[in-house]
Amino acid sequence: MTTRVLICDDQSLVRSGFRMIIEARTGLEVAGEAEDGRQAIALARDTRQIVASGSRARILVLTTYDADEYVYAAIQAGASGFLLKDAQPAQLAEAIQVIAAGDALLAPSVTRRLLAQFARALPAKQTTTPPALSELTARETEVLRLLANGLSNAELAQRLFVSEATVKSHVSSLLRKLGLRDRVQAVILAYEAGLVTPGPQPGDPV
Repeated sequence: MTTRVLICDDQSLVRSGFRMIIEARTGLEVAGEAEDGRQAIALARDTRQIVASGSRARILVLTTYDADEYVYAAIQAGASGFLLKDAQPAQLAEAIQVIAAGDALLAPSVTRRLLAQFARALPAKQTTTPPALSELTARETEVLRLLANGLSNAELAQRLFVSEATVKSHVSSLLRKLGLRDRVQAVILAYEAGLVTPGPQPGDPV
């Protein structure tokens, strides 16, 4: 099955680079290009509209760290993940395939830095504890906390001394109980609820 990709960036050279990367990968095809120079907030609004419409399209945001602070809003609005623009070509292609398969992607190497930055910017009034959190088991709550620290399924399995299949089962269960679409939304909820806070977490390597 071929995954068709629409490239959206206001710089033609950037779009050309993305096109070359995508077209060089088996199973990926560029469906078109779009130039969008509107304000950052418009991106979040457009993302929300695409998701709310029921479209099967999945959205991957590429950002420049320290400059594109709209990423948090875009993910909160329904984007399925993000990478930094300095990611390797293979990482971009793989990310597209992960997103197209229905999964969500938070680049492990940048998750903690980016989400910590955006969490600090959250208004205090947004720090609320959803009632559904009380429905999680102790292990599911632990998995959610570790997800918010950017751990992959393999890292979660190693940390919890269980199989990756068990980790996937816990993730699926907590997503269902919390009424969330994917693990990206789960990470956002964990920060908004104060389940995790910016900075090193207990048990993190020193």
